[in-house]
Amino acid sequence: MKILLSGGGTGGHIYPALALIKRLKQLDPATEILYVGTEKGLESKIVRNANIPFKSIEIQGFKRSISISNLKTIQLFITSIKKSKKIIKEFRPDVVIGTGGYVCAPVIYAASKLKIPTIIHEQNSVAGVTNKFLARYVTKIAVCFEEAQAEFSKYSEKVNYTGNPRAQEVVGIKPSSILKDYHLVADQPTVLIFGGSRGARSLNQAFLEALPELKNKNYQVLFATGDIHYEAIKEQVETQLQNIQSISVVPYIENMPEVFANVELVVSRSGATTLAELTALGLPSILIPSPYVTNDHQTRNAESLTKRGAAKMITEKELNGKQLTEAIDELMLHEDARKNMADAAGKLGLPKAADYLIQIIKDITR
Repeated sequence: MKILLSGGGTGGHIYPALALIKRLKQLDPATEILYVGTEKGLESKIVRNANIPFKSIEIQGFKRSISISNLKTIQLFITSIKKSKKIIKEFRPDVVIGTGGYVCAPVIYAASKLKIPTIIHEQNSVAGVTNKFLARYVTKIAVCFEEAQAEFSKYSEKVNYTGNPRAQEVVGIKPSSILKDYHLVADQPTVLIFGGSRGARSLNQAFLEALPELKNKNYQVLFATGDIHYEAIKEQVETQLQNIQSISVVPYIENMPEVFANVELVVSRSGATTLAELTALGLPSILIPSPYVTNDHQTRNAESLTKRGAAKMITEKELNGKQLTEAIDELMLHEDARKNMADAAGKLGLPKAADYLIQIIKDITR
């Protein structure tokens, strides 16, 4: 089988595609894959580093305000449809799948006009503009949150609740001694705090405020500042952490799913990929949604878990050191509360998400 995938702009659009590719190759090593993205997006580096065949088109997103750059966007869209058709005709895929980002628009649209089966995958509880545009043209729509089904109510017959393929990729990870790599004790109760790959200034500030309390707790803390904030944070905490072995401050965590499998609680933003991993592993969490994302979708993502008892949410406006410490203590010092939240999170996990998507692929390519 030949499968063409497209998705870009953020890791949240790319990593589900890579997880799906990995599972497809596990089931049938002869599967041929082609990935279409942009040279400017993260996908150009991430996908190529994964040794997946990659081709690029040039496209950009629309400005929400009136802007002359939107004229260029329209021109690029038309040009990229023509290039996408050329790529598709040369590769001759059995199915074309879009995992989000504006690069998907010309690729999926071109495939639909060439009568090739198509799927869009929406990771968030609020559908993105590109997927809303493509919904009328595609064969199937896959969603990761039950709430997202309402976003495609006009096309309900196309919608399938599959979950995020990333969940299936992490669900088999077993506990290990990885915390030793961060100068912590491997078998001690641990809370992980991070604000995404770039870090989050508000969460970093709350951690600094909470540090005098956190360093005296009977649980460990692993805190990732984000690369750009690390040196400044390190300077501020070094004197406070002399002879303190229970707190580790690092710039970035490369192997996040393995760390997830070895901690008792996660404090983080509420991006779709993170939530897929947390629910797949049945991990309790304190979610601090980023208010700087389109349609405030991280808040909606977090609410999907909190209303089911699978997480606690603190808004960025509410966040400070005292709130952070109290929320962590509420779970780290009360095992029953933590277990109840973990059970609720596990019930939301879809550990066979990639297989569900693969079944849809089989159904529409028969």
